[in-house]
Amino acid sequence: MHQIEEQLLTELETFTAFARSRVGDPHLAADVVQESLLKAVKSSDQLREDESVKAWFYRILRRTIIDLYRRRATSQAALDRLENELNVPPDAVEERAACACVESLIPTLKPEYADVIRRLDLNGETVDVVAAALDLNANNLRVRHHRARQQLRERLEQTCRMCAKHGCLDCTCQE
Repeated sequence: MHQIEEQLLTELETFTAFARSRVGDPHLAADVVQESLLKAVKSSDQLREDESVKAWFYRILRRTIIDLYRRRATSQAALDRLENELNVPPDAVEERAACACVESLIPTLKPEYADVIRRLDLNGETVDVVAAALDLNANNLRVRHHRARQQLRERLEQTCRMCAKHGCLDCTCQE
């Protein structure tokens, strides 16, 4: 082993403790130190003769930790953007297209199913409120809601054929 590598290995526990105090997770700290050691070994020719190996390595370790936080911030920003995109409510045109067929088919359902679909899905009432109003417990209401949706899906597939099976919002069926 070279002298630089030997010096780095003797301070390994100190480096790991330093990284652990910065990242909080012992496993992640070990990964950061290992990544930094690889960078150090690859760039050992850049160490100046008048420079301390320990100080030089701490600079590499700090940069690696900073890079880790930057990657995390970038990943979190991407996740936040995706979450915002997924939580955007449909616009009025999509809402009308999706509801046109549904509204016309609700009366063809069993009356108790139609009521549950209207209240939970279209009016946005909570399960607890609807269950109390219908004198059902929450689990029974969820089962009824599931069956109502199944029946509505069957009606949509019978009426709208291909567009219902593929989730098409630009329905061209005859209502």
